[in-house]
Amino acid sequence: MQVGDTIMALSSGALPSGVAVIRLSGPLVRSSLDSLAGNVPEPRLMALRAIGSDRRLDQGLVVFFPGPHSFTGEDCAELHVHGSAAGVKAILAELRALGLRLAEPGEFTRRAFENGKLDLLAVEGLGDLLAADTEKQRQQALARYDGRLTQDIEQWREMLLDLRAEIEARLDFSDESDVTEDLPEDWLTQLADLEIAIAGALASVDSGRIVREGIRVALAGAPNVGKSSLLNALAKSDIAIVSEEAGTTRDVREMPLDIGGQLFVLLDLAGLRETESVAEAEGVRRAQQAIESADIVLWLKAPDIEDADRPAQAARMLIVGTKADIGLVPDADLALSTKTGAGLEELVTRLGALAQALAGGEPSLLSHERDRDSLTQALEALAEARTALGDWELAAESLRRASAALERLIGRLDAEKVLDRLFASFCIGK
Repeated sequence: MQVGDTIMALSSGALPSGVAVIRLSGPLVRSSLDSLAGNVPEPRLMALRAIGSDRRLDQGLVVFFPGPHSFTGEDCAELHVHGSAAGVKAILAELRALGLRLAEPGEFTRRAFENGKLDLLAVEGLGDLLAADTEKQRQQALARYDGRLTQDIEQWREMLLDLRAEIEARLDFSDESDVTEDLPEDWLTQLADLEIAIAGALASVDSGRIVREGIRVALAGAPNVGKSSLLNALAKSDIAIVSEEAGTTRDVREMPLDIGGQLFVLLDLAGLRETESVAEAEGVRRAQQAIESADIVLWLKAPDIEDADRPAQAARMLIVGTKADIGLVPDADLALSTKTGAGLEELVTRLGALAQALAGGEPSLLSHERDRDSLTQALEALAEARTALGDWELAAESLRRASAALERLIGRLDAEKVLDRLFASFCIGK
């Protein structure tokens, strides 16, 4: 990425399409519109124009967003033209001749960040919003993008500034008569309130992660208990091979499922048993790892199959009796049949209830591992400040480190370490 370049990109997806949106940002936007669309339209008002300099390439709507009041903070424009591959190619070629270059993935958003239009939390929220598949993911991402989490962080930073001011006053003005050695009576109360607020936010990271990444549900049990059949029934598609031969599943197969706006990731696993097959043994090992990392385990038992040894430690476990059309399994939490469909609706209802318990009501806005790391560092620094109150310099340094952890979360420190990886996942044109 080169600062000062004017960039362009097709922002509307694959061609052909009904409409194609070509996005521009940078110092050459005005001159490009003069050349390509006759002149620069009134700001933020769409104008119907012939598109082309020396020859007419297309006809479409042109809109201009002058900086700094634009998405990137620079002069921006959009050309809404017909979604013809040949037409878009010709327009991009003419723009290239005018000095523009194709944008890199996420470069529009990166310019918005660097020009102070978005902080790092909002950038991550935008990325999550683009990737959202379910209603809860959309709600979570949009709230993060809108700055609700930033407001909380800024409030904590203000509280920290007040706490730091009292400590640093005793460092810088210890010889002044109006600065006493003792801290104000409510100083420790304010510190405790800040610790409680950050600790509560930290405790919500797991529920936020579940919304963003999905609840991982392991379908586990002995071979031939009906794991692949259940996966197919829930997916309403034959995505997994079903065979009477035991051990046909050798790897972890993942299938996303939207239940009530919550993303579930179903894991079809190899049946657990002792085996001399090297390939099947590897499948069993991977199945055991998946069970250990799952949020929910559906332990499947069938009336015609001997039960396998259940894992000693697992997440929330639901015992599911399969093949209910040929018989019932004792001690099962529910019974179902993938042949008749009996019990499938009840299973979906039970999964929805478990999701409510795991993810809670309104989705947590803290959902990235970076969130956990920054809040953990801030909380540890506050605890160190509390124990170091006998030494003003140590206490002040601990409070500075707590502030730095929160600033790192917003993106005011060490942002470059996060940006390259983050924007690599963005689509070109965003």
